Amino acid sequence: NKKLSFDVQISLLHHSRINILTRKTNLMQTLGKKIRLLRHQKSWSQEDVSKQLGISIPAFSKIETGITDINLSRLEQIAKLFELTVVQLLSTHGDEDQETYNMEVNNLNLKLHERESELIDLQKKLIDLYEVRKY
Repeated sequence: NKKLSFDVQISLLHHSRINILTRKTNLMQTLGKKIRLLRHQKSWSQEDVSKQLGISIPAFSKIETGITDINLSRLEQIAKLFELTVVQLLSTHGDEDQETYNMEVNNLNLKLHERESELIDLQKKLIDLYEVRKY
């Protein structure tokens, strides 16, 4: 019975991780669309931007389509190119929604921290179960 409960808990954590990864993918796609929109507003080609960023056209295309993750230094470089701050580049909401958005981000960070703690606790339980079976 304990094992079933443990398996159910592991399954729930697995689904939570999938939800987090899905949100991350959606964020990268949203960011990519925003970058593409900014590029179009400047009437720049993908080649123009990729040259300014010092990356290949396919690498930039992957950024615009959300296929690849963008590290902080690349975010800073892109924001500077479009004369924005990183926060402005990442923002998907208008100023009127910023407070709601910030609260949502804080809540998601809290949930993520809780899930990470749960995962650590379950890993400890798993280790304990294996140790009990040894003896």
